[in-house]
Amino acid sequence: MEKYFVYVLRSKIKNITYVGCTNDLHRRFVEHNSGKSRFTRKYKPWEIIYSEEVSSQLEALQKEKYFKSSAGRKKLKTLLS
Repeated sequence: MEKYFVYVLRSKIKNITYVGCTNDLHRRFVEHNSGKSRFTRKYKPWEIIYSEEVSSQLEALQKEKYFKSSAGRKKLKTLLS
């Protein structure tokens, strides 16, 4: 059974966060910091401030969508404080 992750990155140079999901957290983090992702390229370097392992790709996509919503951003603030 493949693992999936929902993660939140924070730029070390600007007050910007990025929410994503992947099946290989380490590889994806390296891609963000090496400029392979169009959006995150201009705000690198990044740090992982939250990650959560989930049981399926569908669950990862649903959590990513939730964390990008208004209610999800509030929940993340609570989790990170």
